[in-house]
Amino acid sequence: METAAAEDGPDGSSIKPVSSLLARFENMNSGSQQQEQSRPLSPAPKPERLRSFKPAAHDVAPAPKTPAKIPDRLVADRTGNARPSARPCSTIKPLGISLQPPAVTVQAPPLSPEGASPIAESHSPFLDPPGREARVAPSKSNKMPGQPMSPHAPTIKPPRPCLSNPPSPPPPRRSAETRKDREGKQAPPPPPAPRSTRARPAPSLPEPRDKADISQAVSPFNSPPNSPPQIHNEPLRELPTRLTGKSIADGAGLEPLPPRRPSFAAKRTEREQITTASARSHLTSPRTADHRLVPDPSRLRGAEDHVNDAHSRPSPVLLQANTHKLEAPPPPPPPPPSDRPISQPASRQAPPLPTRQTNNVRLRERTPNGTRPESGSGSLPNTAASKAPPAAATEAASSSIKAIGAFPDGSNSNRRPPFIRKGCHEIQTRYDARAIDACGELVCTTGQLTRVWNLADGEQTMSLSHTEGVRATAVAFKPAPSADLEGSTLWIGTNLGEIMEVDVATQRVVHTKANLHGRCDVIRIYRHVNELWTLDEMGMLLSWGPDADGVPNLTGHPHQSNKLPRGHTFSMVVGDELWHAAGKAIRIFAPSPASSGPFQVLVRPLTYEGAGDVTAGTLMRTQPNKVLLGHIDGKISIFSTQDYSCLAVLTISSWKINALAGVGQHLWAGYNTGKMCVYDLTTSPWTVRKDWQAHDQSIIKMMADPAAAYRLDRVQVVSLGADNKIRAWDGLMQEDWLEEDMKSRDVEYCDFDEMRATVMTWNAGASTPHSLRYSDSDASFFRELVQSSSSPEIFIFGFQELVDLEDKTATAKRFLKAKKKEGADQERMSHQYRDWRDFLIKALDDYAPGDDLYHLLHSAPLVGLFTCVFVKASLRERIRNVSAAEVKRGMGGLHGNKGAVVVRFQVDDTSLCFVNCHLAAGQSQSSSRHNDVAAILDSTLFPAERDTEARIDSFAGGGDGTMIMDHELCVLNGDLNYRIDTMSRDTVVKAVEQQNLAKLLERDQLLMARRRNPAFRLRAFDEMTITFAPTYKYDVGTDTYDTSEKRRSPAWCDRLLCRGRGRIQQLDYRRHEVRVSDHRPVTGNFRLWVKKVEARGRAVAWMESQQRFEDVRQRETDDEQISYLVHTCGYDQASSEKFVAERSG
Repeated sequence: METAAAEDGPDGSSIKPVSSLLARFENMNSGSQQQEQSRPLSPAPKPERLRSFKPAAHDVAPAPKTPAKIPDRLVADRTGNARPSARPCSTIKPLGISLQPPAVTVQAPPLSPEGASPIAESHSPFLDPPGREARVAPSKSNKMPGQPMSPHAPTIKPPRPCLSNPPSPPPPRRSAETRKDREGKQAPPPPPAPRSTRARPAPSLPEPRDKADISQAVSPFNSPPNSPPQIHNEPLRELPTRLTGKSIADGAGLEPLPPRRPSFAAKRTEREQITTASARSHLTSPRTADHRLVPDPSRLRGAEDHVNDAHSRPSPVLLQANTHKLEAPPPPPPPPPSDRPISQPASRQAPPLPTRQTNNVRLRERTPNGTRPESGSGSLPNTAASKAPPAAATEAASSSIKAIGAFPDGSNSNRRPPFIRKGCHEIQTRYDARAIDACGELVCTTGQLTRVWNLADGEQTMSLSHTEGVRATAVAFKPAPSADLEGSTLWIGTNLGEIMEVDVATQRVVHTKANLHGRCDVIRIYRHVNELWTLDEMGMLLSWGPDADGVPNLTGHPHQSNKLPRGHTFSMVVGDELWHAAGKAIRIFAPSPASSGPFQVLVRPLTYEGAGDVTAGTLMRTQPNKVLLGHIDGKISIFSTQDYSCLAVLTISSWKINALAGVGQHLWAGYNTGKMCVYDLTTSPWTVRKDWQAHDQSIIKMMADPAAAYRLDRVQVVSLGADNKIRAWDGLMQEDWLEEDMKSRDVEYCDFDEMRATVMTWNAGASTPHSLRYSDSDASFFRELVQSSSSPEIFIFGFQELVDLEDKTATAKRFLKAKKKEGADQERMSHQYRDWRDFLIKALDDYAPGDDLYHLLHSAPLVGLFTCVFVKASLRERIRNVSAAEVKRGMGGLHGNKGAVVVRFQVDDTSLCFVNCHLAAGQSQSSSRHNDVAAILDSTLFPAERDTEARIDSFAGGGDGTMIMDHELCVLNGDLNYRIDTMSRDTVVKAVEQQNLAKLLERDQLLMARRRNPAFRLRAFDEMTITFAPTYKYDVGTDTYDTSEKRRSPAWCDRLLCRGRGRIQQLDYRRHEVRVSDHRPVTGNFRLWVKKVEARGRAVAWMESQQRFEDVRQRETDDEQISYLVHTCGYDQASSEKFVAERSG
């Protein structure tokens, strides 16, 4: 026995020669007793299921009397490399032997000299966590006896050591896990909630360990073959604005951590408590009319015969209440509870930046193997924890959607481009750029080249040329450790799926990650505080969380990888969520590594069948908890971020919306036509504040630069067009604000004078003045008109078809005949126009009261169109800047048989414009008529006013007097040729006979276009209610509607419209029975108010307006700075407000 004991191994097993082992293999099946021999246990820690078994008495091997010496090689193996595998390995048979190898029972390893288990702290995370009672207790002997399994319990084979491959190391730990382990003061996270509703089992968590245990434990896999090199935390440079990962781990100088941000599960619990049937607040507040002050009657001049008239003073001006919209914005929403530690800002010469909150990235729930299940491109994870509104709630939400039919009011829109006042407002990229990002004075575009410009001087600061076949498809400025360092680094995504990090100052590629997106185009790079998310065209979304410095690091690996649906049309970051639109379907995800909830927030996508594909979207700082999405069909849908319900759907345009941006209370929209519009959301319906041609081609992207307020002390909007131009716009629209404020107070420094104007429109049908003599009623028309008009200060006579347009021969001659040289009006005017001019002069001389003399101010002919303007002799000296122009619309703009004649002039400091139109004919040509109107109103016809003060005083809408809509008072008359739709001629005639005009007016093309077409240009004009029968088409000389072969349906072709922002009022609207033509003439009397500016009072008002705007600008800029520091950079609210207040003061 002494000899046998001396030859025993360290674990108590007998050491025998090879021949004895071979004999044992040969006789292994000779008796059952040999098969029941106990096997030594593995030196690895026992699984939980085997720790409850007790060894049987007859199976316990006799303990040797003398403890054997443990070889050093075995001790090193047990403590260093003998870590068991996480899974049982397959049985491998010895070569050359067909018999089954003997079962071996592995014993527990002996204790260390200190009495502690050598593997207690290096327990594998793939095994169940050992309990305190299961740990190996110190033993008096240095060797462990054999522990065979009890025969009373079912025999369970423990896992055998793998003989072919080494055990797999655990997955590499993320930077967030490392930071968690280094936080000594923070309590360990609680175990995950029960996941009975999930299809996968809950992962086993290792026993929590403190910081000391991490540093003292020796892992058996210190140097795995494929593991990344160990990262050493070198001391970082001191940043006055944030805490580095090292300082957080050391816990030096930190205040208690604020409460963590509530998880998405808690948010959903609160949201589920909100019923969809609850009353929602209206989208917009009731519209408040910004009426101008009525001038003092003592300051009125003239109009002595209307002193006692209730309407003898200027009516309230319908100028929109935009002057003081920015002065009282609603308070910003309180920020969500932050999960970032707060530190005291360091002192410096300028006010210190607020505390930067480090993003404490929490690991998302994972499967037991340490990975997160990826969803396929076709189906998204339908987890029970994702929020799925019940069917009843969905139906209730759909029924409660507020579809607003009223289009935005564009009657008083401003057409002046709001260029920035300082710096360069336009940059030519000189290459095909399709992606843009801005950070204060820096703006970057990318494509075949990546270039960065400085908006302060327009100079190019960086140019990076990509190699052949490589094209940049996405770009974003990388978050910086401090707000002062923002804009120093770029992330660029390419069409090969790689991401590059470029230093702007040195123009050097710092890091490159290839094949991250599988050679697919990287279409978007999002910024979420100090995280970056990259998305490719196949739907792969990579989330890059912050490293120890608090910024994303391209040298590591993405923290998460998720799959999104294909067919991306638009996406944006909303809070901690990503709103992803593929066509009409809007899905909401939570890709941030800091989120503890499921990746897909909602099971079912958000849709609205009444709108097209989603193409744009934005958030409004002044309208929290709302997301505004733009659609391909010109609609805007508004969704709630609380219960994800659709609050309203509006139609703002007929063009495709390519981009949206929110600035204060204004929504900026960019269209595929290159136009940009600014809408005021405080009125109901919305008001079009601005409408201008921003780019020659489609707008690719437009963004409100959040960093401009902090870096440039201004609110800035940047746009990129398909014309390869970058343009920077003034987000506060200073010039518009000053102009509207001055016009709203013009009663303080202007004297107003009231006057009357009579306007006549008549399609004469090639009749002459001599034609009126054949009928008494026709001959008395002009006499009665002059005598019944109460001697107005202005007479405007507008004729159409003074020549026979149906005479093809005469029309061809006029079109082909060369123009005569410019000469006197008498020489250039044909006899038809001269006859009518002379007839009108004689009629005014004969029938006007003896005291009133009228002078011919101007006459303008155009192939059938003829306009004569007469003014009183007493008014002639106050009129200046008389001009006339013509717009040809016939035969594609080459012929004047259709078009307009425009006459404009100024009375004192008020501009007036009179338009005489003849639009395209035909029942089905309403679109051509719309185009004619747009071409006429958008034409540049007159010389521009160079004096800035005169522009503000005499013109409207930011115009310079070159266009019709620039004038303060405008009257449009003519044969507009709009017909009555979807009704037969007999039905229309019968309705006219029954005086059922309301039925016919509902089908009038002009009125329907005003209601249904937001792009219809005549929506900016007003028309008095029609109370007379249709004026077209009659049999000449009778009161019978057309009985010719064509049998045209009656219609109101002859119309009068006006616009004047409350300074013009139509008094009557009637037709006259003149049967010499197939049209009836229509007349209207108007009351006009013209002003005279008092220079001294205007100067005082201008200084006061500038001071008020400066107060508004400072307040708006401060609010934008706070929003930028909190929501973009991640600073806390209180410190940001304090910093901005000190900086502004």
